[in-house]
Amino acid sequence: MKFPRRQFMHLAAGAAALPAASGIARAQVYPARPVRIIVPYPPGGPTDIIARLVAQWLSKSLGQQFFIENRPGADGNIGTEAVVHAPANGYTLLLAGSNNTVNATLYNNLKFDFIRDIAPVASIVSVPLVMLVHPSLPAHSVSEFIAYVKANPGKVNYASGGIGSAPHLAAEMFKIMAGVNLVHVPYRGAAPALTDLLAGQVQVSFISMLGVIDYINAGSLRPLAVTTSKRSEVLPELPTVAEFVPRYDTSFWTGIGAPRNTPPEIIQKLNREINAALASPVLKAQLADQGGAVLGGSPAEFGKFIADNTEQWGKVIRALNIKPE
Repeated sequence: MKFPRRQFMHLAAGAAALPAASGIARAQVYPARPVRIIVPYPPGGPTDIIARLVAQWLSKSLGQQFFIENRPGADGNIGTEAVVHAPANGYTLLLAGSNNTVNATLYNNLKFDFIRDIAPVASIVSVPLVMLVHPSLPAHSVSEFIAYVKANPGKVNYASGGIGSAPHLAAEMFKIMAGVNLVHVPYRGAAPALTDLLAGQVQVSFISMLGVIDYINAGSLRPLAVTTSKRSEVLPELPTVAEFVPRYDTSFWTGIGAPRNTPPEIIQKLNREINAALASPVLKAQLADQGGAVLGGSPAEFGKFIADNTEQWGKVIRALNIKPE
C-alpha cells in the first residue's frame, strides 16, 4: 500500500514527535502513586530528619505520598545498592549524602559505582558538624580538650556513625591536626552514637548540627566548636575548630538521587519541586534552625559537586590510610 507523499511526511513528523510527547506526558502524570525515599541509615539521625522534611513537602506539592524507608547497614551501602537496582521510573529515590562520596574510595568491593549508577536530582543542604562533649568531661574549650586528651592518652573515646562516616573522618582529621590520641567507637548510624554520647558511654563526637540543637540548649551536651571555616549563624558565639587548629574545615551534606536512566523529565520535575521547597520560608527556616544552609541548583551542578566531593574525600582517605571494618 502506497501513501501519498504529503500523507507520508505527516505521519513521519508525528512519529518523530512521539518520544518527546510521551516524555512530556510521563512527567505530567508523575507521580501517579506513592514514592519511596530510601534513607540508608537508621531513623532519628540527621539524614532521616532531612528526608522527612523534604518528603513532607513533596507529598503536599505533588499530591502523592512520599514516604521514608530506612535501610541501614554497611555505612549506607545497603540502602544505596537497593536504589541502584530499583526500577528507573522515579518511584524509588535515595537520600544521598557525604558518605556516598566517601565510600567510593573507602570500599574496594562495592557492587555499584555511585557516580555512574545514581543520577543526581537535587542537592538539599549543607550542615556543619559540632564538636560535642559529655558534660562530665572537664573541658569547656577546644584548647582545654586538647590539653585533657594529651594528659590522658588513649582514655577518651569518640563516637561515630560508622567507619567512613562524616563524624569518623572529622575526628580522624582532628586527631592528626591537633596531635591527640582518641579511641574510635563506631556505631551503626548517627542516632545510636548520639544516644551513647548523651548517656556518657563515650566522651566526644563530631555530630551534624541538625538534630542536636535541643540537646545543646538543654545542657545535655556541651558544644566546643563547629567544624566549618566560618562560625554558624545558629550558634554565632560558638568558635570554629580552625580557631584552635588552623586550616581545619569539614561539613556534612545531603541530596536526592535516583537510579541511572531515570527519565530526565522526571528528574527535572523533582528538581524543580525540591528547589521550590528550599526557597520556601517554612522549610528554609526549619533547616536553618538546625544549622543547615540550603544548597539547591540543577542536576548537573549537583553531579559536579558529587564528583568534586568524591575526589576530595578520596585524597583524605588515602592520606590517612583509612580502611573499612
